[in-house]
Amino acid sequence: MDYFLITSVLVTLAAIFGFLNVKFLKLPNSIGLMLITIIFSLGILAISIFDDTLLNAEKEIITSIDFQTVLLDVMLSFILFAGALHTNFEQLKVQRWPILAFATLGVLVSTFLVGTAMFFILQLISLEVEYIYCLLFGALISPTDPIAVLGILKKAGAPKKLEAKIVGESLFNDGVGIVIFLTIYRIASSGEGKVTPSQVMELFGTEVIGGITIGILLGYITYRIMKSIDDYDIEVIVTLAAVMGGTALANHYHFSAPLAMVTAGLIVGNDTVRASTMSETTEAYVDKFWELVDILLNTILFVLIGMEMLVLTFENGYVLAGLIAIPVLLLCRFGSLLIPIQFFRKRLDFVPRTNLIMTWGGLRGGISIALALSLTSEMHRELFLVITYFVVVFSILVQGLSVGKLIEKIGLKRT
Repeated sequence: MDYFLITSVLVTLAAIFGFLNVKFLKLPNSIGLMLITIIFSLGILAISIFDDTLLNAEKEIITSIDFQTVLLDVMLSFILFAGALHTNFEQLKVQRWPILAFATLGVLVSTFLVGTAMFFILQLISLEVEYIYCLLFGALISPTDPIAVLGILKKAGAPKKLEAKIVGESLFNDGVGIVIFLTIYRIASSGEGKVTPSQVMELFGTEVIGGITIGILLGYITYRIMKSIDDYDIEVIVTLAAVMGGTALANHYHFSAPLAMVTAGLIVGNDTVRASTMSETTEAYVDKFWELVDILLNTILFVLIGMEMLVLTFENGYVLAGLIAIPVLLLCRFGSLLIPIQFFRKRLDFVPRTNLIMTWGGLRGGISIALALSLTSEMHRELFLVITYFVVVFSILVQGLSVGKLIEKIGLKRT
């Protein structure tokens, strides 16, 4: 099946499901789209009892897509740049130290908490999995997903200070999480753990520092080009070229493209830079263009996640592990945030119950599924893919629907 046909089918389904959500369900797009797609997939499963034509067609579409490449190497860069472009830079600047702690220390602690907990839980339900593979699962499931978080928080009504923490963390921790995942993946793939600490530090340095450096350079070059001209259509193309060229460059040199795009987006979207480089017309066109890109890619992504259920292996043990993992992950996220929140609480005047809201508002999404799909069969790919799917669906449908109500119940909803 060729990519044009696959893309056409996905965009058509996304448009139909998006219409149904806006017209009838009126849910945040990420939630509504996933819910409708899951119902659609279940309907196809029911129809397949009598005629499996639609089921085979949908399975062919899903199996034809390299989810990891499509999301991590293509979609993620566009979505992160768009998210960073529209982020409140001043609030992000004020909250930079806790955000940095959440996105680094928080993800690392969560990786080991989740990995250790799942290692013992899987043994209790008679699923023998090596500890290093459980750590891999901890790394792929720990980062919160900016794709899910950004869309849902727009309607949740969180206080600006808290929103900046959650959005800022989600923008950066996926890049850090991917680096941690790749490090553990390399150790697991070596067979006997022959990767040295210096190699680990080199990988971290290359991915993180290289990615941020490329992002700064891209952001500055984009800023200088846009400042030197006043032509809104060319300036929109310049931002598009920055994302596409920057992603290709980062991937070529094995730098972190997600971190590069977040950094570049924050620089170009900074209010000071906007005021000195963009006319009102240019600013409106740049913002609308990237909002459209963001909405389109988000829509396609959540349709894909909903359809993914058709190719999973739902064995009893896998389903039980997935159900148990949901509360375990919430507890581990709560624990991983304790130290940074306690350390910064008095310095930055955190809102009440920050830990609870950040735990419940820390949604997982397509990044985790893409990383789970990259596992090999020796790493128990099918098991961890099912667990990841359960966590992601619960995260978006249950946590996403109720985070606004939680904020309102605590008395923190913006007026």
